[in-house]
Amino acid sequence: MREIVMEYWINIILLFFIYAFAGWCMEVILKYRQYHRFINRGFLTGPLCPIYGCGGVLITVVIGNLASVESGLVMTFAMSFVICGVVEYLTSLVLEKIFHARWWDYSTKPMNLHGRVWIGNLILFGLAGIGIMHIFNPVIYWILGCFSLRVREVTASVLLVILAADFVISLFVLKLVKVGIDKSEADNTEEISKEVRQLLTNRSYFYKRFSDAYPEVVYRTERVQKRLALVRAEAERIRTEAEKRIDEQAEKVAASLEPVYLIRADLIGKQDELIGMLYDEAAASDEMKALKAEIDRQKKRLESRPLVKYPYGKRQ
Repeated sequence: MREIVMEYWINIILLFFIYAFAGWCMEVILKYRQYHRFINRGFLTGPLCPIYGCGGVLITVVIGNLASVESGLVMTFAMSFVICGVVEYLTSLVLEKIFHARWWDYSTKPMNLHGRVWIGNLILFGLAGIGIMHIFNPVIYWILGCFSLRVREVTASVLLVILAADFVISLFVLKLVKVGIDKSEADNTEEISKEVRQLLTNRSYFYKRFSDAYPEVVYRTERVQKRLALVRAEAERIRTEAEKRIDEQAEKVAASLEPVYLIRADLIGKQDELIGMLYDEAAASDEMKALKAEIDRQKKRLESRPLVKYPYGKRQ
């Protein structure tokens, strides 16, 4: 039983490295198409992207344990969609909180969550989960089964030692980046990026590699965040003020375009209502009756005339 458990976890460790390496290859290819040059992507110096390894392992472990309940394509897609989305979001959040930098930003993408994940990647994660569980894992497990448990154990141990050493080196590089960001007197992320890039390119290969690996990294100090907050607040104030002025001008334009003959007709109607409320035929004097008759006569004259509409801007 102990050997079975040990074999399970050794295979999981090897799966982590396989998917981390596959993710690194994919990142390198994508960046080569974008920048037309080789870029050693990833948090680590070596050819590994741990976020892909973690995603592949979590999909394998979680969905593998659900096999007795449901192992269909729909369940695999949904679970992979959620698992990888959570991993990507938390990784972005933790790295930004610790190192004051955002390694990727999907704010311009449709249906994104705080710029950390977006629907396009999540769909790809779901499809990748189907590939992992129903295509790649069976093949990988078959290949691993061709080697003895001892060989797999030694291989996993050596890879873990190399990973630990790489992690320590990469951590020192990121701490240098964090120090550079915190000490920067620049008040915008572009200037900070220039300072950090200059700082890194003056160092050893490990520092230069990190500088090249993330050409689009967005640095966020508290100074920059406060300035961004002020900019957003000012933009909102300007937008609100502009909307208010537009509404006021629209009301003025609407009032200036209303034909005078409509205003006159409305005014006459209200005068008739007022006369009706105040005039009492039984109690009215001869003078009031004569005035009322004259008003009615003039009103009939006005109503008998044809309606003439003048162009806007002329008196009516």
